[in-house]
Amino acid sequence: MILTIWRHGEAGSAPTDRQRQLTDRGMDDIGFGCQQLYDALQVRNIPAPGLILYSPWVRTAETAKIIGSAFSHATSSELDSLRPDSTVLAIETSLAECAGDPSSPAHVVLVSHQPLVSRLTGHLLGAGHGVPSLSPGALATLSLDVVAADCAQLLFWAVPPEYELGL
Repeated sequence: MILTIWRHGEAGSAPTDRQRQLTDRGMDDIGFGCQQLYDALQVRNIPAPGLILYSPWVRTAETAKIIGSAFSHATSSELDSLRPDSTVLAIETSLAECAGDPSSPAHVVLVSHQPLVSRLTGHLLGAGHGVPSLSPGALATLSLDVVAADCAQLLFWAVPPEYELGL
């Protein structure tokens, strides 16, 4: 399984955290990030995302919609275990179910919040993984044979606004 962990784009303020919407900059960053991700996947012969899972919060749904527009063959679905107050183990359980389904796509994108996205990246890659804390709009793409701690391999990561790839 290829897994891209993507933090939602920059968001503005709102009466509640759940209602925060992407700023114009946040939308632009995600749109550009989609193009950079597409190019990076093409160069590495990695399949495009086939499934986009996102937290029920507004800014993650908006981020997922932009990603879904760029990768139009992908399906999108809200996943409760991607809420900001969730745990890495809850996400790992959801991913294991997805990985165990033979009809699941080869590449899944998760859109969630900080610190959960960085915790998940660190959990899957293990100590000394070299991925910085994921700022708004940042992503990390991993390869997993098994959905478990210390079992992923880092393919690349990227941070807005340039989305230059890092390893």
